Amino acid sequence: MPKDKRRSLLTTEGLGRAPNRAMLRAVGFLDDDFSRPMIGVASLYSDITPCNAHLDRLARKGLEGIRAGGGVGQIFGAPTASDGIMMGHQGMRYSMVSREVIADCIEIVAGGMNHDGILAFGGCDKNMPGCVMGMARLNVPSIFVYGGSILPGAGADGGDIDIVSIFEAVGQNQAGKLDDAGVHQVECGACPGAGSCGGMYTANTMSSAIEAMGLSLPYDASNPAVSAAKERESFLAGTALVRLIEEGIRPSDLITRKSLENAYSFVLALGGSTNAVLHLMAIAREANVPWTLADFDRLADKAPDLADLKPAGRYVMYDLHKAGGTPAVLKALLEAGLIHGECPTVTGKTMSENLKPVASIYRRKQSVIKPMDAPMHAKGHIVILKGNLAPEGAVAKVAGLKKRKLTGPARVFDGEEACFAAIQERAIKPGDVVVIRGEGPVGGPGMREMLSVTAALSGQGLGEQIGLITDGRFSGGTRGLVVGHVAPEAWVGGPIALLRDGDVITIDADAKEVNVALEDAEIARRRAAWVKPEPREKRGVLAKYARMARSASEGAGTA
Repeated sequence: MPKDKRRSLLTTEGLGRAPNRAMLRAVGFLDDDFSRPMIGVASLYSDITPCNAHLDRLARKGLEGIRAGGGVGQIFGAPTASDGIMMGHQGMRYSMVSREVIADCIEIVAGGMNHDGILAFGGCDKNMPGCVMGMARLNVPSIFVYGGSILPGAGADGGDIDIVSIFEAVGQNQAGKLDDAGVHQVECGACPGAGSCGGMYTANTMSSAIEAMGLSLPYDASNPAVSAAKERESFLAGTALVRLIEEGIRPSDLITRKSLENAYSFVLALGGSTNAVLHLMAIAREANVPWTLADFDRLADKAPDLADLKPAGRYVMYDLHKAGGTPAVLKALLEAGLIHGECPTVTGKTMSENLKPVASIYRRKQSVIKPMDAPMHAKGHIVILKGNLAPEGAVAKVAGLKKRKLTGPARVFDGEEACFAAIQERAIKPGDVVVIRGEGPVGGPGMREMLSVTAALSGQGLGEQIGLITDGRFSGGTRGLVVGHVAPEAWVGGPIALLRDGDVITIDADAKEVNVALEDAEIARRRAAWVKPEPREKRGVLAKYARMARSASEGAGTA
């Protein structure tokens, strides 16, 4: 961005800015700093979770890069909430809300300071979309840096384990397949240090999507958290952002329909989380780019699932890093005509130009990414379903499923806790279709993830033998024939609110349908008798979110 077009509050001449400069001198600004681009460095550092525990160090590297590039940085904080630690209890309601709050915090600080650019460092699941949403709102030159993935833990048998291993160990313990000492051993080994959950769960899904969208440097998604590569990348992101400001490249130049197609095609190729549907929808809305559930469905019909990555596969992101990293997979997709190479990126070059020196993942011996002609699944592993239970849509992840259709009696639960209690009592039987309602954006409020439920079911050996539908969400670590984001949600009178135990439900991933075998007249009778519940929360951030949240079919955001 040329000097005369900078937004910074420092560049206005005259004595009127002397008070601003006086306060900034107190935090270390020098005379010539007032002619430099002023850049906000959003650090989501926190020691409440390994995902974010190292971000302070990376943010300081980013500051060094900004200074080396000719800018001056100002570091500030934004909150994070740990999805893995909040999972399975009421605290999980704050997860989706944190995405909105992160975006708000970045807007408040960087907008209030009139920063010329934003460099954001995030780790846990909602950090990535929250940061990008804030960048899109402000529309100043911006780069996102992912904190990186955790290294795999070591299991008792010498194999790799991760955070989902412990959730499933709990289910194995309930089923009598693993004793308490075995659970403790998994617990102690699952998370060996700093970094986000290692499989292709939500954090790695969204960091990969953001890299494919051109909003982070190449290799950002696959550089491990504990590595010199991640520290070098953090420094280089700072220098690159100063160049972006000089060139005037903004998020609105990068977040387009084509770059969103690149992002979601990459998610599909890597077997990513269903949460990508919510987050990419919210990012598109913040960037004023038209995008609907139909766009996800359209792309899923073309893009194969290539990655043998957890939770449906064998490997974790560290294995992809060793095999060549995210750019090597993007190069293979580019050569196959599955992404748009002309999209601009934060390097100042196009995606094709970034990938020109990169060898395709298929140029080396590796087993993480399957061949194009022998993929994990020929079509996308995420399916958008509709039907009389989800008129606005729902989302299913079908990666690794042998059974893609199930018809069975409904077992209806109002909330996750009631369902988990039934699982502990071994009350869920093969052939059941579990229904968890009242967990949507408004009803939760906050749209909790159901990993504790789905992992316990998998641990009991029921993952492939039952179906599950909810107006809540699923973790990227979830497996099984599960349907989430059912919209409209129960709390606003969606059909899921009208279900009763024993109603016959069909989930058909191939037909892209989720239906209950009830006549329209019966549904109308039940609707007439339905009474809208009172809000669960009357005050605080959850109440604010419930009043403002959009449907899951629109990304569950507040914009």
